[in-house]
This record gives sequence, structure tokens and C-alpha cells, in this order.
Amino acid sequence: MAEVRSDITKSQANRHDNVNELTITRIFIAPRERVFQTNTDPNLVPQWWGSRDLTTTVDQMDVRPGGAWRFVQRDSEGNEYAFRGVYHAVTPPERLVYTFEFEGMPGHVLLETVTFEEIDGKTKVTDKSVFQTVEARDGMLKAGMEAGSTETMDRFAELLEEQKPF
Repeated sequence: MAEVRSDITKSQANRHDNVNELTITRIFIAPRERVFQTNTDPNLVPQWWGSRDLTTTVDQMDVRPGGAWRFVQRDSEGNEYAFRGVYHAVTPPERLVYTFEFEGMPGHVLLETVTFEEIDGKTKVTDKSVFQTVEARDGMLKAGMEAGSTETMDRFAELLEEQKPF
């Protein structure tokens, strides 16, 4: 496994009581264009999206305003977990805005805004998730969203390291 170099070894999550949002930040040692491209390439998503014990397949990924995405994860026993959404804004290499819904809990849709900020050759990624309610946010956190997000970002950092030189 490649050595993972990141300014933040774990994603930092910020949540506030009575606010229906969650913000996760991470700094990657890679140029912004590469981070954005890796994030939006359907051929690369299966290499970093989700936890290591699941296999991810990109069923659909049309990265444009109005375009849809759908990822399916499978565990070792063949169980499937699907996620989907629609892109609302795509501004390469600065920002993505899209919905996120776990098909196993239909109707619980959140809005994610991901920004990519270049800082001295590194990229600060800020992922702000707005939930329909505080209870929906807390339910996602109890279901393991924070740990899953951290593992996903660890895998993302490893993939960027493997892609060197930029």
C-alpha cells in the first residue's frame, strides 16, 4: 500500500446542536485539478468510494447540472446497498452540488456541496451536507456516516498518492 500523506490524518467533522448540517474537511497533497478529476471520474470512483469491505460499482454518473449518479455497493455475502442523486451545479475544478439518497431509506435526501480550494499546491476539500432535519442528520451519524466518510477520504488520499507524479 502506498504511503498516505495528508495534512489531516482524519477528516474533521463539525456539527452543531439544532442545526441540520454537517461539514467535513480534509486537505490532500495534490493539485486541485487532480483532486476534482479523481472525484468525478466514474472509472476511479470504485477505487475510493465507501469502505474497504465493500465493492463499489458506478451504475450511472453523468457529472453535469441535471445529470444523475448512482453507486451500488456489495458486501461479501452479496447484499447490495445503492445510493443515488442528481447534480445541481458542477463548476470544475471548484465545486459540486448534488443530492444524496440511500435507496434503503427512500425520501431521506440531503444536499451536498463540495468545494475544492487550492492552498500552496494542496487541496482543501470541504463537504457540507444539509439534511432535511436535525434528526435525519443525527440518524446518519448514528448509522456510521462519519466513520464511513473518514475511510472513504483515507482511500481517496491513497489513490492520489498512487497517481503521482501529478
